[in-house]
Amino acid sequence: QVHLVESGGGLVQPGGSLRLSCAASGSIVKIYVMGWYRQAPGKQRELVAASGGTTNYADSVKGRYTISRDNAKNTVYLQMNNLQPEDTARYYCNARHPLLVGMNYWGQGTQVTVSS
Repeated sequence: QVHLVESGGGLVQPGGSLRLSCAASGSIVKIYVMGWYRQAPGKQRELVAASGGTTNYADSVKGRYTISRDNAKNTVYLQMNNLQPEDTARYYCNARHPLLVGMNYWGQGTQVTVSS
């Protein structure tokens, strides 16, 4: 069983920055496709960024967010700059095995609130 624990969320003013962390149990970061999703109240969960063989970003965060991974620490990060109120959501870490169906795991999420 894979466990993912997110941290780093909080309240930030528009234009500010936060860095989210996702600590994974076991040495999976170097194997799995690691992603960050977010879900705002009343909206569907959406992909923000993913890192596997390639790195992908939602159009709404391109140029502002950066996903990175530290394989030695089994940790994935999401650096978020120039945050805006529309970025307010609960952010979830996801780990998905690139080949094995069903090996898809979620963290409990961390809240990001952008407000003045």
